[in-house]
Amino acid sequence: MEVLTLLLLAFGLSFDSFAVSVSSGLILPGIRFYKACIIAFSLAFFQALMPMLGWFAGLTVRDELAHIDHWIAFGLLALLGIKMIIESLKAEEHRNGFNPLKPSVLLTMSLATSIDALIVGISFAFFQKPDTTAIILPVIIIGGVTFIVSMLGILFGKKAGTRLGKRMEMLGGFILIAIGLKILIEHLWM
Repeated sequence: MEVLTLLLLAFGLSFDSFAVSVSSGLILPGIRFYKACIIAFSLAFFQALMPMLGWFAGLTVRDELAHIDHWIAFGLLALLGIKMIIESLKAEEHRNGFNPLKPSVLLTMSLATSIDALIVGISFAFFQKPDTTAIILPVIIIGGVTFIVSMLGILFGKKAGTRLGKRMEMLGGFILIAIGLKILIEHLWM
């Protein structure tokens, strides 16, 4: 696969990570650079890992995953989004806050945004050489682009969150639910 095609694919796969990163920046307007790197690295790591896993799985699970991947992504993102909305509605003294840096939340966000990359990896098995070197360049490009796009999303969200106030958690929740719905609609009706 050509590098330009891989770059376009990587940008397409990173849109969900960008939106999640914007949400993270919105609710953590004071986030430090190294913590933003933790979020971006987690999103990029799973975005790069999933095509590799999909490639190794190949044709054996393609049909089964195609029927449920959108439901898994929708469910995970909707649950995260609902939790964020509920937390944003609680009185300030009773709020735990939705924290994208919490390991369980970060893992869920990373998995939910990378399910499509797993399917892309399965499709790679159709048209790439069967040796493991064929998957290395796509994995590096997908991971690198996702990291950069995620950092930009966090920066954008941070700037908007600082200007718009502390209650941006609700907006972040709606964004996550919207991403989940987008994934579901794309797979069910397109």
